[in-house]
Amino acid sequence: MIRAAAVVVPANDEAATIERCVRSAAASLAVCGLAAGRCRLVVVADACTDATAELARRAGALVVEASYRSAGAARAAGMRAALEHPCGQRPRSVWLATTDADSTVPRRWLAEHLRYADAGWDAVAGTVTVEDWSHRPPDLAAAFAEAYSWRGREHPHVHGANLGVRASAYIDSGGFGALSRAEDHALVTALHARGHSIRRPADLPVATSAREDARAPGGFGDRLTALARSRPE
Repeated sequence: MIRAAAVVVPANDEAATIERCVRSAAASLAVCGLAAGRCRLVVVADACTDATAELARRAGALVVEASYRSAGAARAAGMRAALEHPCGQRPRSVWLATTDADSTVPRRWLAEHLRYADAGWDAVAGTVTVEDWSHRPPDLAAAFAEAYSWRGREHPHVHGANLGVRASAYIDSGGFGALSRAEDHALVTALHARGHSIRRPADLPVATSAREDARAPGGFGDRLTALARSRPE
């Protein structure tokens, strides 16, 4: 059974969105069923030149300031910070979740992660939904819905904005690598290789941004841009 949990958020110049993200994660932690002393919320302010760190602290997060310029390294640093004080629990009883600074998680997000964990799953890879398409071409939402669709109850996608893992499985799989992109895919691949079970629920989406000024090269924002460019004229 999971007895302690943490949410880790990497952030690079996210002053415009970090407070909303932190508040959503804090609300999810508050209703996950664990005592407040067994929950941590860590923001890694990576190479920030704006007020991201200050705003995240004000919103209630533990802030780690770094200069990695790497989403993978930032997520890994957040996981290390979360594991420094696991509330006296063994890694098998600790859940590590992560989302992105331009995203907001639903209130029951972490509770559902923990439900899957207590059912025996080692990781949860969820989906994303876009909050606001107003800064993108008008037909991109429909193109995304078509490209993102799948058949069956479980989806094939991996998003750092909606990912959770048992601490023991995270450690066993080598954790997040210091990658500038696709660190989430690399971790899921490593989890598979080590034989850890991964639940892919389609009914637990995290709301994320469709912004054009994506922070992670090759990440979700760039994939949307590529999809927009591939549309027929």
